[in-house]
Amino acid sequence: MIQNLAMYFSFSFVRYAFIVGVLISLCSSLLGVTLVLKRFSFIGDGLSHVAFGGICIASVLNISNNMFLVLPITILSAILLLRTGRNKKIQGDAAIAMISVGALAIGYLLMNIFSVSSNLSGDVCSTLFGAMSILTLTKAEVWLCTILSIAVIIAFVIFYNKIFAVTFDEAFAQAVGTHASAYNLIIAIIIAIIIVLAMNLVGSLLISALVIFPALSAMRIFKSFKSVTICSAVISVFCSVTGLLISVVGDTPVGSTIVAVDIAAFLICSLIGKLVK
Repeated sequence: MIQNLAMYFSFSFVRYAFIVGVLISLCSSLLGVTLVLKRFSFIGDGLSHVAFGGICIASVLNISNNMFLVLPITILSAILLLRTGRNKKIQGDAAIAMISVGALAIGYLLMNIFSVSSNLSGDVCSTLFGAMSILTLTKAEVWLCTILSIAVIIAFVIFYNKIFAVTFDEAFAQAVGTHASAYNLIIAIIIAIIIVLAMNLVGSLLISALVIFPALSAMRIFKSFKSVTICSAVISVFCSVTGLLISVVGDTPVGSTIVAVDIAAFLICSLIGKLVK
């Protein structure tokens, strides 16, 4: 086993996959706690479907590095979701459903009408479930993921206190002079970046698991916001590394394997939480 792993790590694409996997899982876990507490967990699903639509457009336009198109589209959609969700005529969950389903349908329609691949079903499956796309990352994509991940982590650390205030009591935060709408906008932009990064790891349909499961697992054991956030980050990185190792050695789909490990971690944390009580 050790010899096999040493052989695999001699390949640069495997090292790239683990670097990006750790960074993405760390970033995903930071905002997961906020999304769960704000009861906005499904925004991950909504934005991932938008990102899928963006990838379809990039594919039709034959854009080699689709992130330069997908990222701004997803960020704009996150801002639109934030604005639309506050509309009294269209509630938050309805706005997410409307935008996500619309983007998913239009993206798939465009891929069928302007098909540029002989294996359309395989491309769609790879985009939706991740498959082995993280093992085909180029050096440029790794650098881009690294820079964006570092930017997300720095932004979270800088605005930690404000994010904490907006998460627990937005009305009170506004009353004491905090520009809650501005920090909600920052949260939306960070989430959009995380979603685009995570698509290479687990695919668009499984992104919510990467964001939500570590936070829920940490909440089974800890109660304070800081403790839950730190524990969530540790669990997320551990599950991603474990899932990647199993996937590389066992030749299983990367995204599904990582989510399966996340589910196992949630069950273990739930058991620990009950024993501690």
